[in-house]
Amino acid sequence: MSTQASSTTVVPCQACGRKNRVPTAARGSPRCGSCHAPLPWITEAGDDSFSTVVEGSSIPVLIDFWAPWCGPCRMVSPALENMARQMAGRLKLVKVNVDEAPSLGQRFAVNAVPTLLIMVGGRQKARQAGAAPEHVLRDWVEQTLNTGGRGAG
Repeated sequence: MSTQASSTTVVPCQACGRKNRVPTAARGSPRCGSCHAPLPWITEAGDDSFSTVVEGSSIPVLIDFWAPWCGPCRMVSPALENMARQMAGRLKLVKVNVDEAPSLGQRFAVNAVPTLLIMVGGRQKARQAGAAPEHVLRDWVEQTLNTGGRGAG
């Protein structure tokens, strides 16, 4: 995956509907240019952009290690994106395709997909392997963010 740290995604504001350009990496968290509401931050990273996109983030990052051939990954992805929208301003969702970013898969010992990590300040705080219903994933994320704990592994 050759996602560049300088790329952007167009994201509609959930509050006013205005379309905004959201960069893959930036200080703080994205806000609507019109109404200033927090915007969901959903992006991708690869071997070449991970450091900037994830480790440089000033808000917690939920990393989804996935693969296009993985059925459970395709089932979990909408739940993760929904959580990122609902937790706009508090959480950044970064998707990493393990087939296109093998160094990251090795670095984080990803032996099965989906594997989810929560990183805060560039450090891993929690890890969850396998698919789970949205409410279970939400509880795991909330508990990790609220306690700074290690979460399930």
